[in-house]
Amino acid sequence: MLLSQWPPTTKFLMFTGKGGVGKTTVSCATALSLAAQGRKVLLVSTDPASNVAQVFGQSIGSEITALGDVVAREMGMEVKLDAIEIDPNVEAEKYRESILEPVRHLLPPEVLRESEETLSGSCTVEVASFNSFVDFLVSPDIVDAYDHIIFDTAPTGHTLRLLALPGDWSSFIEKGTGDASCLGPLSGLDKHRQTYEDAVNALKDPALTTLALVARAQDSTLQEAERAASELSELGVTPQALVVNALLPKADNDPLHRRLMLGEQSVLKGLATTHPALSGLACFTIPMNPEPVMGINGLTTVAPQFHENVPGLEELPSAKVADINEVVQSALSQATEQIIEGGPKVVLTMGKGGVGKTTVAQALAISVASKGLPVLLATTDPASHLDMTLPQKYPGLDVVSIDPHKVVEDYRQEVLNTKGATLDADGRAQLIEDLASPCTEEVAVFRAFSAVLEEADHRWVIIDTAPTGHTLLLLDATGSYHRELLRQSGATEGSDGTLTALMRLRDQDRTFPILVTLPESTPILEAKELADDLARAGITPRAWVINQYLPMNQTQSTFLQQRATAQHNTVERYLATDQMHTPIWEIPVA
Repeated sequence: MLLSQWPPTTKFLMFTGKGGVGKTTVSCATALSLAAQGRKVLLVSTDPASNVAQVFGQSIGSEITALGDVVAREMGMEVKLDAIEIDPNVEAEKYRESILEPVRHLLPPEVLRESEETLSGSCTVEVASFNSFVDFLVSPDIVDAYDHIIFDTAPTGHTLRLLALPGDWSSFIEKGTGDASCLGPLSGLDKHRQTYEDAVNALKDPALTTLALVARAQDSTLQEAERAASELSELGVTPQALVVNALLPKADNDPLHRRLMLGEQSVLKGLATTHPALSGLACFTIPMNPEPVMGINGLTTVAPQFHENVPGLEELPSAKVADINEVVQSALSQATEQIIEGGPKVVLTMGKGGVGKTTVAQALAISVASKGLPVLLATTDPASHLDMTLPQKYPGLDVVSIDPHKVVEDYRQEVLNTKGATLDADGRAQLIEDLASPCTEEVAVFRAFSAVLEEADHRWVIIDTAPTGHTLLLLDATGSYHRELLRQSGATEGSDGTLTALMRLRDQDRTFPILVTLPESTPILEAKELADDLARAGITPRAWVINQYLPMNQTQSTFLQQRATAQHNTVERYLATDQMHTPIWEIPVA
């Protein structure tokens, strides 16, 4: 039966989507709405950038905290509303230590370091997060105490694929057939296997769980929602609702406001065609607030409205839209000058999905090529929309798209033909299952990425979507033997003429990493986490790009002026002070 009323009434409600789309706001508003109806509600946040405490104006943390007094003061009613914030990084550290502590005294220092790095990536964080909130799905002491348990940030298809891998990890590790990128995080799962199965079964049961995808009326966030819907559906977890958050209010006479609203309406009207995996979901919309939603009173204004089909949106005359490449090129002209100075470089545009990495990479490639310099523009992003016709317009500019599916399949086949060649039937079957892990994709794509890096010896290489610091350190571990030989011979790294991918990326004369984000708290905090991750690998961003900035002096719309002020305050609060010595370039809304 199609979900048509909000809020849903299942035991579990889960909200997932790209960072910055408003999952926390929707989760908190839904929890408050159910509690106001007399239900006993627990709100569980597993978002590393969680601001549930900030929204409610009360410290929460890693223990279940009652919010009834806060609601009573603001709304004058008694409710049963509790909340807990699970910090994935803290849980990952606990999980990591539980695996390493028993063997610390047995491992040589260099092996221990590599083991710690293996357990520092996204796989460990995801498994540890699931491990920490699984009790909220299956523990009778918790489940029976509440009418509804709401999760801000649900497990992704990536997480569920990890948990679906073979159960007999102990013998698998002993045989040495597994891929280290995933076996570290998974090595502690065996004892929890049945509990995990019960939790995943609860997620699959639509009578128990409502899974809502949260997005904005932007292709990038809808693509992320569609990807999540497809991955989860393949695993038997079916999303029921799409919540389109932060729709602009009716346009006034301001041209910018009118054009932005027209863009949102165009995206929603084409939803069934451009994002078919979402077209069958119940669609709810929420209007945008000029300021970030905070406090009980703010949450009461968040009321998703059901639309039987795509929302009925008014027809507006077309508006002139600026050429996005020209806008970005103009905003990043200073960056272009720094990039071309001193000869060919690797330029990395890095950040979370949907922040505009592809747009920035493409505009920079055009800028460099327009100066008559040779450029290779590459992407490892499967959802990238690079203009493949650019070489026809700009001599010296080549475009290549690394197909993740092909390089992963080639890598799996290579491993089966080498490592798998001497295994018995059982070992080979387990190896095949391990190679189905999402972590295998990380390793395989890195190999293709490394080949592209070598092009920087004779031309500028601009890459959309680069590997994380964790991936770089993990893959660089394969060079440990080479580095040990150099140490014993008294040579220095690179003195034998070799130049590894990590050595190249650490060299600021050869590499220009750029972090791309949006002027909102969650994308900025996620980008800062990526910067910390890269720092472990010795890679320092040369610049930050804040995309989609609303210019206060180019609009007469009171609403957009309020939004622009909120964006400016957010950047000042989370980024400007911390990055005093790193350039921050702003790209206005095009």
